[in-house]
Amino acid sequence: MTTLPVPLASDEVTALRTALLKWGKTHFRPFPWRQTTDPYRILVAEILLHRTQVKQVVPVYEAFISRYPDFASLAQANRDDLHQALYSLGLRWRVDLLYEMVQEIFRHCKGEIPRARNDLLALPGVSQYMAGAVRCFAWNEPEVLMDTNTVRIVGRLLGWEVKDSSRRSKRFRQALELLLDPQQPRAFNYALLDLAHLVCLKRQPPLCAECPLQSWCVFALKGGNAHVPSQ
Repeated sequence: MTTLPVPLASDEVTALRTALLKWGKTHFRPFPWRQTTDPYRILVAEILLHRTQVKQVVPVYEAFISRYPDFASLAQANRDDLHQALYSLGLRWRVDLLYEMVQEIFRHCKGEIPRARNDLLALPGVSQYMAGAVRCFAWNEPEVLMDTNTVRIVGRLLGWEVKDSSRRSKRFRQALELLLDPQQPRAFNYALLDLAHLVCLKRQPPLCAECPLQSWCVFALKGGNAHVPSQ
């Protein structure tokens, strides 16, 4: 039995994981960056997705990967080349970040994306979330992904108030660590993100009747009226 402040027994956690993974298989969103385990392509996707809608990223990502399929080809690009490839997404910082990152990787990482968390975090502009996403989706490492979507699910599931600071909360991180399936972290995190975008919605009423977690969710069990502010 866990000592963490999560009102779920170990068998309930196991059942919850099973339900989410089963749902995830039939509701998997097949974005192009999900069709690969190449850490380079996953890192590029995470940079492009930052503060940008998925539908805007898909065509830009596909064109970018077609032009720069690996770090060796990206290393041949200058800042103007990268700006031309990414201008439609706005945010000039992406161009500078990618340019500086590729220089750093060839300088200190022998042209390969590092697998160790601390080495990833040492790269220019790589956040905790990006490092976790690359490690999880490329190497199936058991990484917790903390963002507004995952903390919203945890808040509703456990009846916890969700604030802007929840993404940095030790309590929320511990809950996600407990819920994460250690055997299938990649599939679990993809399913959790898909659940947030398809069912446990942010600005619209969540579709509790369609949720695979409804049997354990405080919000759903209270008829979708639990006092858990949406984020």
